[in-house]
Amino acid sequence: MHMTPDDTKPQQETAGAEPAAAAVMARPKKPLIRQYELVDRVRAYDSKVDEELLNKAYVFSMKAHGTQMRHSGDPYFSHPLEVASILTEMKLDSASIATALLHDTIEDTGATKEQLTDMFGSEVAHMVEGVTKLSRLEFQSEKAQQAENFRKLVVAMAEDIRVLLVKLADRLHNMRTIHHVKKPEKRRMKAMETLEIYAPLAQRMGIKQMQEELEDLAFSVLHAEARDSILARLNFLRSEGSDVVNTIITDLQGVMDKAGLKAKVIGREKTPYSIWKKMQRKNIVFEQLSDIIAFRIIVDSNADCYHALGIIHSQYSVVPGRFKDFISTPKPNGYQSLHTGVIGPLKQRVEIQIRTKHMDEVAELGVAAHWAYKQDDEKTDGRQYRWLRELLDIVESAQRPEEFLDYTRLELFQDQVFCFSPKGDLIALPRGSTPVDFAYAVHSKVGDKCVGAKVNGRMVPLRTSLRNGDQVEIITSKTGAPSPAWERFVVSAKARSHIRRFVRQQQRGEYVALGKPMLQKLFAEEGLTFHEKELEAVVGKFQAEDLDDLYANIGASLHSARDVLRALYPQHQPKQPEKPAKKSDPKAEKEKDKKTKPLTLRGLIPGMAVHYARCCHPLPGDRIVGIVVTGKGVTIHTTDCDTLESFASQPERWIDVAWDDSAFHAGSVIGRLNVVIANLPSALANLTGAISKANGNITNLKITNRSVDFFDVFVDVEVSNVQHLTTIMAGIRSTPLMISVERAKNR
Repeated sequence: MHMTPDDTKPQQETAGAEPAAAAVMARPKKPLIRQYELVDRVRAYDSKVDEELLNKAYVFSMKAHGTQMRHSGDPYFSHPLEVASILTEMKLDSASIATALLHDTIEDTGATKEQLTDMFGSEVAHMVEGVTKLSRLEFQSEKAQQAENFRKLVVAMAEDIRVLLVKLADRLHNMRTIHHVKKPEKRRMKAMETLEIYAPLAQRMGIKQMQEELEDLAFSVLHAEARDSILARLNFLRSEGSDVVNTIITDLQGVMDKAGLKAKVIGREKTPYSIWKKMQRKNIVFEQLSDIIAFRIIVDSNADCYHALGIIHSQYSVVPGRFKDFISTPKPNGYQSLHTGVIGPLKQRVEIQIRTKHMDEVAELGVAAHWAYKQDDEKTDGRQYRWLRELLDIVESAQRPEEFLDYTRLELFQDQVFCFSPKGDLIALPRGSTPVDFAYAVHSKVGDKCVGAKVNGRMVPLRTSLRNGDQVEIITSKTGAPSPAWERFVVSAKARSHIRRFVRQQQRGEYVALGKPMLQKLFAEEGLTFHEKELEAVVGKFQAEDLDDLYANIGASLHSARDVLRALYPQHQPKQPEKPAKKSDPKAEKEKDKKTKPLTLRGLIPGMAVHYARCCHPLPGDRIVGIVVTGKGVTIHTTDCDTLESFASQPERWIDVAWDDSAFHAGSVIGRLNVVIANLPSALANLTGAISKANGNITNLKITNRSVDFFDVFVDVEVSNVQHLTTIMAGIRSTPLMISVERAKNR
């Protein structure tokens, strides 16, 4: 099955449209880069440019795409040409540029890998195949197709990291032209995929320029009004505060000059998307941000970095907790810099980054800043990147493509904390990680055998959150095994995937032990002899690979024992008559489906009565705990609910619970917000409009306090989970006349 092409993919001309198409080909909106221009661009930074390879790739791609058109009206060949142009800005080698020119030929033209190998060599052909999406394969869902595409990309870029760089450039150009995609839902899907996968990948590669542009382009599709609002406020700040920025730059430059240190001071504005993320993370409004502009001091050497830091700290008051040394402890993507916060000129809080020229290039271009594939072929091997090895490990652990995609998003999106092994090895982990996450980051076998941990020489519970600089020692045992309870507190994708795989294997063993006796018992009741050799004949009918699979399916109630008996002996008349199945009422079933599905939890006894606390309104995604209430069952609270203090002396009433995966898709739940808005016309309309735009449904709204300047409003909103509520809160914060918004507690 060939999937429907994206609106940005090539469209073949029809016979009737040929003259019009030819006119478009004759007058493209943007002049195409010519062969010699492309070669000259590469020669400008690479004296060993393979001119013959680039010329052949240029001509082959142009002929292969022929009369294919993009919905922008440009010839489709303009797309691979623009991708190649992006890579020349990153100063990539000739093989990478040729791959960019050819990256869509296998997928969208009649070209084959064998043909590319004959003409351009195995290196280029292999990279083109790695970039090619699997759109010709049929999957069960769009998500499964997306996951399989990404799985193939991870495997390919592990063999040659240049595959990822070509893919990122491909996605960047498609996002630059996404406004030509006609269907809004398709634009949103591509933008979400960009924000969840490709921008974080660019960040992990250290390519800041590409990361920020991908984020901004996706942000403009997903939250256009929020972006416009932030841009309007930034424009206002520029017009009102340009003198402030210039004053700070002049003052910092003067301090450096006075100390005799050669340095260049520049100011850089945060992107709208990074501002939006910080407003979400810190639960603050735009006006509360203090570091919209970061000031950068560029010096010549590492020693000068620390010299500049000493000058700044001796001249200005330091903001506690804001100093970070990424020079002695670089980020996994190679980023190095000193970060500090001070009360600077004009008594304003100022964020300062201090780095060398080379560090600044690496911060902007990442791996491309120190490109040297031609001198050292081993550098093309993506396995040198620890985070990429982690993704490969997740590929092997995940059972389904969708599961791998979910784990990957989890792995890419987390902020990081840096810890050390007893030998001094640096381990980067997602923020909030525990010793179990650390153990799996060291090696999957260490995680599986973990039984305890020491942090900074002291024994700690395995659920302890690690902090920057912690030294972690993992205690293992040959008889150790992952606990299902670990999944409730680990945060890294690698740990979660391994724990879930172990639990799945353990459950399978239990289902096998349960299913086989069920089948033996039924055979005995029916007066039949149980023979496993005979059963092997019907294994395939139940989508099982072997007898154990069949027993496990019976134990898990995927198939009944009687179904298997009937398949083996279709003529057998049962001694015990089967109970007739109840006829379903189609109308009743339809009405039942309309109702909201109940939320499901792990850790409870089946049939136990469950209530959700009104004091904290727990939502799927919150960390939760159960409190046993006599005569009422269990009440579910968020772990930070103030009400829990009253049960501190009664630990026997506490139950460790967690949301089941199905809870995140069960339907609508109620989240309560406490919003402070300005007492001005249209403020309430802005509030309800922001909630509506984020697909929230207001079920109750109450003004609890009214003053001359402000209103306090409680709003109950139907949401799907805590992430949905967080998105609504971020939308409210970015809306004019909103003072603050937070989740209501104990109301």
